[in-house]
Amino acid sequence: MTEVEFIPSPYTNDLKSGKVTWQSPSNIALVKYWGKKENQIPANPSISFTLSNCATTTTVSYKKLEVPFSGFSFDFVFEGESKEDFKPKIVTFFKRIEKYLPFLRQYHFVIESSNSFPHSSGIASSASSMSALAMCFMDLERQIVPDMNNDYFLKKASFLSRLGSGSACRSLEGPLVEWGAHKDFQDSSDLYGVPFSKEVHSVFQNYQDTVLLVDKGTKQVSSTVGHGLMHGHPFAEQRFEQAHENLGKLKSVLVEGDIDGFIDIVESEALTLHSMMMTSMPYFILMKPNTLEIINKIWKFRKKSHSHICFTLDAGANVHVLYPESEKKVIYDFIDDELSIYCQNGQYIHDCVGFGARQR
Repeated sequence: MTEVEFIPSPYTNDLKSGKVTWQSPSNIALVKYWGKKENQIPANPSISFTLSNCATTTTVSYKKLEVPFSGFSFDFVFEGESKEDFKPKIVTFFKRIEKYLPFLRQYHFVIESSNSFPHSSGIASSASSMSALAMCFMDLERQIVPDMNNDYFLKKASFLSRLGSGSACRSLEGPLVEWGAHKDFQDSSDLYGVPFSKEVHSVFQNYQDTVLLVDKGTKQVSSTVGHGLMHGHPFAEQRFEQAHENLGKLKSVLVEGDIDGFIDIVESEALTLHSMMMTSMPYFILMKPNTLEIINKIWKFRKKSHSHICFTLDAGANVHVLYPESEKKVIYDFIDDELSIYCQNGQYIHDCVGFGARQR
């Protein structure tokens, strides 16, 4: 679908007031996107596991204004407290999506949001929060346009999510979602995420992800700034080519059940992401000493135990430990005994792949 197709025809129905609630999970990229063009378009394609437990629940209450507002009329409440400092990001989001949801200035909204994971736990919540908010607004539009089909609903919700946070477009469905045009993925698009269309081998079904909370503080360099530093990066073009190549390889790996190939690609992608940060100008390092300790422990344990544990990283210090469900017991013990000491306050979160957003 094209961007123009997401611009609605003039509405013929009307809503006075109501309330909608959606829950949407975070996701963890296996092939990373790093660098973007104008309008939140990715510089390279990516694919992610949709998570299950780490999610944001958002309720949007709406009431039609007697006179359309010159700006955007809304209140934002996070976990029971009004958050004025969150409002600028939401205003930016509204400005980006108003063209596609022209009713936004006609209502006063109360947006109430909460996370299933601890606030400031070091888990990026932009994907889960922006996708949950996009689903609420799409739910509202579907009530105005009741003949909207589900395929259009999901694609447009993913499209809108991307305009709030790029990776958010991969959170709406699952268990695997690809985002970004790629020759080996039918219907892939830079505008929205699409579910992985092939039958995934049983070894990758119900895959596990334990998030080790190494550092819960604010990152020294935001992801937005980091993406921007890929402009003029000396290795940018090679990196974008590598992502295309790895995504093509991973498609076969997921279908054939090549778990060793999976480990090679996923760990390489994680380290490549951070190498881009370390070789940008200005350069920066988001990994912490305990991040490296955990990686080395995982490598040593995998060699000794012949397990299929591996790691990936987001743009931060925390470590996502990935492993098949069949190895859950032994890896739980390993995390408790050897990895938890490297986590801040010993904290980690057990999660697994999920199936995207759902109405509550």
